[in-house]
Amino acid sequence: MERRKASMSSEQQTYRLNGISCANCAQTFENNVKEINGVQDANVHFATSKIDVVGKASITDIEKAGSFENIKVIKENAEPEKEPFWMHHDKVLLASLLIVFGFIANIMFGNSHYLPNVLYGLSAFVGGLSLFKAGLINLWKFRFDMKTLMTIAVIGAAIIGEWREAAVVVILFAISESLESYSMDKARSSIRSLMKISPNKARIRRNSSEQTLAVEEIMVGDIMLVKPGERIAMDGTIMSGFSSINQASITGESIPAEKTHGDDVFAGTINQNGFLEIEVTKRAEDTTIAKIIHMVEEAQEERAPAQAFIDRFAAYYTPAIIAIAALVAVIPPLFVGLWSTWVYQGLAVLVVGCPCALVVSTPVAIVTAIGNAARNGVLIKGGIHLEQIGAIKKIAFDKTGTLTQGTPQVTDVHFFTDEHDKALSCLKGLESKSNHPLAKAIMNYMDDEHQDMPSADIQSFTTVHGKGIQGEIEGESVYAGSPDFFKNVPAEQIKNYQKAGKTVMLCGTDDELLMAVALRDEPRSESKTVIQKLHDLGIKQTYMLTGDHAQTANALKDDLKLTDVKANLLPEDKLSFIKTQDGNIAMIGDGINDTPALAASKVGIAMGSAGTDSALETADVALMGDDLKKLPYTVKLSRKALGIIKQNISFAIGIKILALLLVIPGWLTLWIAIFADMGATLLVTLNALRLMKIK
Repeated sequence: MERRKASMSSEQQTYRLNGISCANCAQTFENNVKEINGVQDANVHFATSKIDVVGKASITDIEKAGSFENIKVIKENAEPEKEPFWMHHDKVLLASLLIVFGFIANIMFGNSHYLPNVLYGLSAFVGGLSLFKAGLINLWKFRFDMKTLMTIAVIGAAIIGEWREAAVVVILFAISESLESYSMDKARSSIRSLMKISPNKARIRRNSSEQTLAVEEIMVGDIMLVKPGERIAMDGTIMSGFSSINQASITGESIPAEKTHGDDVFAGTINQNGFLEIEVTKRAEDTTIAKIIHMVEEAQEERAPAQAFIDRFAAYYTPAIIAIAALVAVIPPLFVGLWSTWVYQGLAVLVVGCPCALVVSTPVAIVTAIGNAARNGVLIKGGIHLEQIGAIKKIAFDKTGTLTQGTPQVTDVHFFTDEHDKALSCLKGLESKSNHPLAKAIMNYMDDEHQDMPSADIQSFTTVHGKGIQGEIEGESVYAGSPDFFKNVPAEQIKNYQKAGKTVMLCGTDDELLMAVALRDEPRSESKTVIQKLHDLGIKQTYMLTGDHAQTANALKDDLKLTDVKANLLPEDKLSFIKTQDGNIAMIGDGINDTPALAASKVGIAMGSAGTDSALETADVALMGDDLKKLPYTVKLSRKALGIIKQNISFAIGIKILALLLVIPGWLTLWIAIFADMGATLLVTLNALRLMKIK
């Protein structure tokens, strides 16, 4: 069995599609492709307009399977040819012209003349040829989708002599499909724009010679040469050069990042002002932008709970509409006669019952929202996660590197002596010999604030475990470390620093205390604002999970206005806490150290995930840039998407019910029916496209 699966996957081809106008057409096309000789399986992705074909089939064979919809098939990486508007809609334009001539003939010769009906009949035939073809095949195979319903309605209208009605319904249906196709293309445009970001070729130095190669031919280890103003074609590491790189396509941040030797760069980003030599580290299909595009396309195909409900509902809805239409056409005439009138009403019920608006109401919102998020540096890995974010009321934050900058910084310096230079020189000399993280922070402070201060010459340097460091200067012992390392420490001063969540380092000799340095892993500048925005959005509880001691954690909690803090936690403790929240909490962390907690939460959000494979794979949502401000945007987008999905479903069902109620007084016409269906489809699609404007 495993060998067979491997064989099938090796024969799989993926193609892009032009001309798919609706989800039902996609299903019909998929079924037709499966019937091609040599095809073992096929899967059409309506949201991304793609098809996976397992087995052997030519593009010509696949296009024949989609001839009912005039579907064009192109290779996955090929640029689609842009056809003129009239070429793709030539039959509709001709049908519209014929119906206009029909109206003119009707005015000139009257209703009783044969010419208007001939012109209306020709219009219906020309404009609805592909519709009838698909509808009749569906009838033969007992598939009941909107084209089946429309075919029955149009043929029925012609049988009872309503040729003008039949022609108008065909034209309006064609316009409806064109508008739906255009709207879905707009929704898919965010992914298409991502696909065009990376260049197809790059200048490569290989074996001491320079050549321009297609990205598919570039190998790991090649040296890529990138001039100022050019887009980088492959992921890699800078070997030579310095430049500002615009990484907006990956992280959503417009502020360029300074990059130099040893820094990683990503395909699709823009080299602004320096010449770079970059060693390629990933093949074209493995670059960060390629993974993002693949994951976003998969996410757009993943059905959200609301969409799954609609799919189940539609399975019963369409047969129910056919049954209602049959009852409307047959039952009243048995009592009051007027067969043609009630058959006409039954046909109108078929048209108004087309599930177009209902079927498209959810996927167009999901496609638009996930595409918009991707363009803004947020990768949402499925419709289910999009819905879940909007329902979250609690968020847990990892502290280090998420709410804070991730590295300690000197915040305060206090001298206990008038000899400031002596104190600074002793401290600098001692800390320069230590590799402790706090020593590095103090040396960074010295480099920034006291660059010209000479470092004392330290002899006999040693580390005292758990307390600090010591050495000798001209025979005098000097020390740097925690307050426990010293005697006669001014407790009040130290206590004030510790209340603020700061770590205190002292420097002194056997005879005197020279100075105190307070350090803290400072909160990000945006952390407090982000927490406030989340509370404003209705997030009721915000937790900070940290391994720090309670005093430091509580000080930061008060600064950032978090609702609660859990301190002294090991990774397994964070996991246990998440599990106690009944699965109704989101967790945001770095995507590596916090992986268990991220996986256990309802929505796991990885921060700063650009180029981090494990974060991209683990999290449900990945913030590609190291930017906490994207979190409120993500919650807002999800809430808006949820609201729009509910509006669309309510409107799609409501307008159907309203139109069906017109049957009771006998006011429902084919014109009203098609306008109701077309209007509902157009409005739910336009409503969903509002998600593209959320920033």
